[in-house]
Amino acid sequence: MPGTETVSRQAPPSADGPSNPVPSRRRFPFHRRIDYVVAVLLAVSTVVVSVVLWQRSDIHNTTLDTGSAAIVAPAPPTVFPPSLAEIWQQTSTATPTPVVAGPNVVTATGGTVVGRDPLTGEQRWSYTRDLPLCTVSAAWNYTLAVYHRGNCNEVTALDDTTGARGPQRNGDAQLGTQLLTDGTYVTTTGATLLDTWRSDLVQTMEYGTVPDFVNPNVQPRSGCQYGSVAVSSGEIGVIERCPGDSGDRLTVYRASNSEGNADTPQIVVSTVIGGSASRLVALNDSYAAVAMPNPSRLVIVDANTGAITAQYPLNLPTSDFTGNPPNLVVPTVIGPSSVFWYTGTSTIALSSLDFHPQWSVNDTMGAGTVFAGRYLAPVTNGLLVLDLETGKEVGKIGVDRHGYTGTVTMATLGPVVFEQRGDVLAALR
Repeated sequence: MPGTETVSRQAPPSADGPSNPVPSRRRFPFHRRIDYVVAVLLAVSTVVVSVVLWQRSDIHNTTLDTGSAAIVAPAPPTVFPPSLAEIWQQTSTATPTPVVAGPNVVTATGGTVVGRDPLTGEQRWSYTRDLPLCTVSAAWNYTLAVYHRGNCNEVTALDDTTGARGPQRNGDAQLGTQLLTDGTYVTTTGATLLDTWRSDLVQTMEYGTVPDFVNPNVQPRSGCQYGSVAVSSGEIGVIERCPGDSGDRLTVYRASNSEGNADTPQIVVSTVIGGSASRLVALNDSYAAVAMPNPSRLVIVDANTGAITAQYPLNLPTSDFTGNPPNLVVPTVIGPSSVFWYTGTSTIALSSLDFHPQWSVNDTMGAGTVFAGRYLAPVTNGLLVLDLETGKEVGKIGVDRHGYTGTVTMATLGPVVFEQRGDVLAALR
């Protein structure tokens, strides 16, 4: 209405004071003594946790001395040398076989891995942790050092040439493990678990009793014990001893799952071969060679169907089948057209194609090595020099092993022949 005035509504003044009282002071955190105490405790806890993590970290507990990237491997001899003599030796307790890594040979003892000049044994690089080593091997231009913390679960890849640190992983490899490589994958051996990685150390497959099941019921069997393991291109073979089976079982499975599930094995073949104390000697794309006792024989199994395709009688003592092979790996060396198999008392050359026996030599100490176009077989007080194709002896070289009489594993780099004699690596030239 004209002349009408709009007035805002206001509460009537209070009888006890003004209509706009002064607001009370807001209580902010940390005004009480307990707040400060809690803050200090949290800060101290954060510092303590940080210090503990730092103390346990790989970096804090690591000493790394890298070498030159310009080092190259020495050239191999063009003709077989007239003699070989020991030129140096070093303690190496964590290498089951000589580890030839690029231009270096590697020794490993305690928590230290050392890359050495093959000609002199002098250190070129070293890597040390405050943990004991389980095993050391070489693959993908790396030296792979497996350390023990509870089990063999901490793996570091070291550049073959410089020793610089590469990929790392935590895994579940079991004590007594040995690393097997097919050139693309590395597989750890173990009594109840096999673990496989690719070159960035990412797990591609696990087989057996998995510690922490994410997907239950994906493993084909439970409660099995493993007797021996071998690898081929993209495949792993294992002798299993499982509840309910009438004898030993041969299983071949893929090193990776086509769907990328590392906990779900893709089985190629799994068959009960019968008997006991059998050993998986060798594996390729077509066949598996299995040594069996009572009577001693070599059984050839089709690696795709499980059918037995051939059997060859052997003249091996019972002792060659006693227990499992060291680290669950039958000692073999790959030659140009043969697989050289150390039985425990003899060495047998098997065809690389179908594993039929080609020739044998008795009273050896290991699987030997190929050097300058010849095969070297370690024997008491020396090395037999044999023709690769026929096994005919063409010479013998005396070697002083300083009283050592156990198994000898061998490798070569350039003009140097290496012998792993228990805990000692010896270089011959």
